[in-house]
Amino acid sequence: MAARAYILIETQVGKSREISDVLRTLSGVPSVDIITGSYDIIALVEGEDMLDIANVVTSQIQAIPGVSRTITCVAV
Repeated sequence: MAARAYILIETQVGKSREISDVLRTLSGVPSVDIITGSYDIIALVEGEDMLDIANVVTSQIQAIPGVSRTITCVAV
């Protein structure tokens, strides 16, 4: 069974659109939306298991310039 998680992303001011464009190019990220509230972007990440999701978050999403903070919400 595939694993899924929603990633709440806080960005530096003025970077949401640029970061969302980068997120849309990543493998394993089928959905990206700019949102209002405490976080700026929500992205759906899918993988074979939680290790796949962790790798996308830590090595790809958090490495994008302008990403300040992420929260991973695992779908059960």
